Amino acid sequence: MFIRLFYTLRQYGIPVSTRELLDLNQAIASGIVFADQQEFYWLARTIMIKDERYFDKFDRAYKDYFDGIQQLDIEQLLEKIQQLPKAWFDLELLEKNLSAEQRAELQKAGSLEQLLKMLDERLKQQHKKHQGGNKMIGTGGTSPFGAYGDHPEGIRIAGPARKRSAVKVWEQRQFKNLDDEQVLATRQMQIVLRRLRKFAREGAAEELDVQSTIQHTAQKGILDVQMIPERRNRVKVLMLFDIGGSMDVHVQECEKLFSAAKTEFKILEFFYFHNCIYDYVWKDNHRRQHTRVNTFDLLHKYGKDYRVIIVGDASMAPYELMSVGGSVEYMNDEAGQIWLKRLQQYFDKAAWLNPEPQQYWQYTQSIQLISEIFEKNMFAMTLKGIEDMTRYLAR
Repeated sequence: MFIRLFYTLRQYGIPVSTRELLDLNQAIASGIVFADQQEFYWLARTIMIKDERYFDKFDRAYKDYFDGIQQLDIEQLLEKIQQLPKAWFDLELLEKNLSAEQRAELQKAGSLEQLLKMLDERLKQQHKKHQGGNKMIGTGGTSPFGAYGDHPEGIRIAGPARKRSAVKVWEQRQFKNLDDEQVLATRQMQIVLRRLRKFAREGAAEELDVQSTIQHTAQKGILDVQMIPERRNRVKVLMLFDIGGSMDVHVQECEKLFSAAKTEFKILEFFYFHNCIYDYVWKDNHRRQHTRVNTFDLLHKYGKDYRVIIVGDASMAPYELMSVGGSVEYMNDEAGQIWLKRLQQYFDKAAWLNPEPQQYWQYTQSIQLISEIFEKNMFAMTLKGIEDMTRYLAR
C-alpha cells in the first residue's frame, strides 16, 4: 500500500525510506485512521517526515498524490453562521463577474461596523437559500455576503477567494511554510543581500593569522604561530513574511528571498503574518493557531539593532489597517496601523519589501498608508529594490 505516495515523496526530494513506508502501512492496518483524508494527512506526515523543513514539500507531494483534492476546515465562525445550511452555498449558477462600471454602481457599507450590522440583519431575516440576488446571504449575486458573487467589498462565507475584496472571511485559513531550500537560478539576490553584512572579529582567537605568523616567524627566526578571532557577520536580521491569500502568487519570489537570506545571514529570525501585523505572529503555518507569538515579545526579545524586513504586498481593505476588528480572521483589539507604527518606531531600521509591481502602488490605498508609516521606506521586490533596501538598512 501507498507505494505511489512513497515514490511521489521521493520525486519531490523528500528523503523517505522503506522503513517509514512500512510504519505507515502498519499504522493503517492497526486502524488508527479510517476513511478520513485529513486524519490520514496528519498520520502520514508524522510518520514519513522527520525534519520540519520538508513540510512544505510534503504538502505539495500530498496534493499531487491525491490529484488536487483540497480540504477546508471551518475554524471560528460566528454562532449564527455555524447554523447556516451548507446547501445555501452550492454553486448551481455561473459565477458572477461584473464590469468595472457595474461594480462602481454598487454601494459599499462605509465602515466595518456597518457591514457587520448588515450581516446581523440578514441573518435575522433570511430563512431560505438565495442565489443570484443583491441583498441576502447567497451565491452568484451582487450581495456583499456569501460566495461566488461580485461586490466591491463584503464578507466571504464558504467558497474560494476570487476578487480579493472580502474584508472578513469566516473559515479556517490554511497556509504553508516557505521552503528555505529553494534553489536559486542565479546568485544575484544573494550578492545584493551581502551589502547588508558587517564583519568584525570577536570571541576567542581560533583562526590562523597567516600574515602575522609570517612576520613574527621572520623576526624571531623560529615558527611563531599567531591566532585571531573568527571574522563574523554582526548584522542581525528579523524578517516578517505575509503569507496566504493574495500573497500566494508571490510564493516563489519569497522562497528565493528566504533562501538567500538564510544563506547570507548567520543571525536571522523570521515569522509569518497574514495581510497586516496585529497582536500576534507565528513561526509555523501548520500549527499557527497553537503556537502564536505575541508581537510585544518581538519588541522585548530582539534588540533595536535588528534590521527588520517586512515582506508583503500591503494590499488589503483599508479596514484591516485602520479599524479595530479589521482583521479578516478575528476581531483584533487594536488597528493594524498601530502595530506597524510600534515596530517602525522601536527598531532602528525597518523596511517593507513589496512584490507587487511598483507602477500599481499608487492605485492601492493600503500601500500608500503603509508606505507613509514606514517613512517611504517601501521597496519593490526586484534586484534594484532589494539593493536600495540594503543600502538603507546598512547605514
